[in-house]
Amino acid sequence: MFLLTISKALEKNHIDYALVGGYAVALHGAVRGTLDVDLVLSLDKKSLNKAEEIFLKMGLVSRLPVTADEIFEFRKEYIARRNLVAWSFVDPNQPMNLLDIIITHDVKDLNVVKFSIQGSPVRVASVSSLIKMKQESGRPQDLEDIKALQMIGKKS
Repeated sequence: MFLLTISKALEKNHIDYALVGGYAVALHGAVRGTLDVDLVLSLDKKSLNKAEEIFLKMGLVSRLPVTADEIFEFRKEYIARRNLVAWSFVDPNQPMNLLDIIITHDVKDLNVVKFSIQGSPVRVASVSSLIKMKQESGRPQDLEDIKALQMIGKKS
């Protein structure tokens, strides 16, 4: 499972991260289909470079011609002027393996909970952090995710 491969590599290399997006919503208990793995990392230069190194060693390639150094240096410009909210990676040998690093948020600003998948820890943004991120995005799928996450909150 691609998600576990990513999380194990980040855990092994002590990279702070949180799973967000469809997989996170599903792990919290909402029915949600998704293909890509969405993560939030620390937005410091060292973490971005280490993550990029890990992803490249895994055979993933950036879908855009940008590097970790450029994401670090020009992130605010990319967001404001190019509407780039995610740094995307793909495995060219298995194109269904997609990874998006959300660059609009820093993991340090999220509440993170741990899940265990097949005995491996996976760090996931909390329901409240996911709702906040999705409210800021405002995309139709995110608005649906908010409804599902709020229903989960009412049940617990």
